[in-house]
Amino acid sequence: MAILGKQIDFMKHAKLFGFVSITAVLISIGSLVFNSLQFGLDFTAGTLVEVGYSQPVAISEVSEKLRAGGYEDAQAVAFGSDQDVLIRLPVDDSVTEEEMAGTLVSLGNDILAALSQGSSAQLTLNRLEFVGPRVGEELAESGGMGLLVALGIVMIYVAVRFQSKFAVAAVIALFHDVIITLGIFSITGMEFDLTVLAALLAIIGYSINDTIVVFDRIRENFRVMRKGTPYELINLSLSQTLSRTIITAGTTQLVVCAMLFMGGESIQGFATALTLGIVIGTYSSIYIASSLLLYLKVTKEDLMVPVREGAQDSMP
Repeated sequence: MAILGKQIDFMKHAKLFGFVSITAVLISIGSLVFNSLQFGLDFTAGTLVEVGYSQPVAISEVSEKLRAGGYEDAQAVAFGSDQDVLIRLPVDDSVTEEEMAGTLVSLGNDILAALSQGSSAQLTLNRLEFVGPRVGEELAESGGMGLLVALGIVMIYVAVRFQSKFAVAAVIALFHDVIITLGIFSITGMEFDLTVLAALLAIIGYSINDTIVVFDRIRENFRVMRKGTPYELINLSLSQTLSRTIITAGTTQLVVCAMLFMGGESIQGFATALTLGIVIGTYSSIYIASSLLLYLKVTKEDLMVPVREGAQDSMP
């Protein structure tokens, strides 16, 4: 409508994108149920060894020497530079947690000895850590509880600032973002560790910020514009905030892509989760959170500023 100004008909394809999102969520849930996540050492158990080389070294060479030394299940990745290597060793079920803690130093020395075979580089043991099964289980439970608490706080905040229908739409959109991101990690088999969990919490913050900007414009337009249906006003609000959404998502993605391609394998999961979260979160603010407001039948009356008792009586 000309009265509402130039706008893009986002809601025209709301049903199509809604079907795509429901399908993606169901696939993600199915993968999480049947494939689960490839939990890292933070959530399982095992030993973490960081080795520094005096000269650049190939990860394939390190892996070959570990296998030759009897550490077939060890995983070696570059850590920050081509002279630092991070080695993960799974927990040995035949050894108790107390015994493992007592032999940790000797294990680190044995790994150094295995890697030193036939190498002219000088090796240093920079870090040696052991995560027990009980610690890993507590971290997994605390991480899951943290996500639930974050979603609950967001729902309360949006309900207080806007209206209960907005809170429901916002939380469903956040649930959509988190589940699909986890589903991609499950399907691809990428490792899920504490850095990825931190990225998920960052995704919740980023997505709700983008959603609240859109919601704030929707509320303003509902209150001040006398003409226009909810369908038209939501389209107008999304059109008005589109440039801000593109600029914010684009500049943030530039930084995250720099971490993804230049940050090394130690933050690969973190950067990957953020990259996915920014794209999915931007999409959900438009086609999940805003579309749900239509299905929840938000009206202008829902957003009217309540008149205080006695206010009209005091008017001349």
